[in-house]
Amino acid sequence: MSAAVAVPLLELRDVSKAYPGVVPVPVLRGASLRVNRGESVAIIGPSGSGKSTILNLLGTLDHPDSGLVLLDGQDLTRLHGAELAQVRNRQVGFIFQSHHLLPQCSVLENVLLPTLADAKASPPDAEQRARRLLNRVGLAARLDHLPGQLSGGERQRTAVVRALINQPKLLLADEPTGALDRISAETLGKLLVELNREEGVTLIVVTHSQELARQMGRTVELQDGKLV
Repeated sequence: MSAAVAVPLLELRDVSKAYPGVVPVPVLRGASLRVNRGESVAIIGPSGSGKSTILNLLGTLDHPDSGLVLLDGQDLTRLHGAELAQVRNRQVGFIFQSHHLLPQCSVLENVLLPTLADAKASPPDAEQRARRLLNRVGLAARLDHLPGQLSGGERQRTAVVRALINQPKLLLADEPTGALDRISAETLGKLLVELNREEGVTLIVVTHSQELARQMGRTVELQDGKLV
């Protein structure tokens, strides 16, 4: 009897994307990628190669011109409006180079913001989970602090916890260490790898940092619009 073939959590199949203009600018040319559950993957490549475009497609922030984007077997290219918003809120967590925290909200309030979009679907113990994760990343003493009272590394760690609060299947990070000093960047990279393992979340990082890429389980490179 043959063994069952594992279905990847995430798959790009022959995805192409061009940006409109007088002469359309092709960015992706038949890019394909398979990522298994619990993997950590770094996507590297020069500026303008399409790394952020890949992340936007994976996170349902954009649609490909052709090809398929599959998350847990579901074809995201067939979804629209409220369906895509639900996927973004419930199944995908985002970490950006800038933390995008609300300056008037405390650390704990910022972390809990994603749970407000669909309170019925949010974890029933969301606040307890937030406190546990904030303690895990070393911010137990900062729960009531405003973002302006935090260091750059502390703000980015808060953003990481916010991305994890709804227990997503997929965590997407776009240059998460790009605005940090060397020590804070090393600390955050190590933390992402540890949370990838502890939370069982699949992690995809787009980065220029070879140091961060080396911490991931696998590295793929964008070359001429394809993932190598």
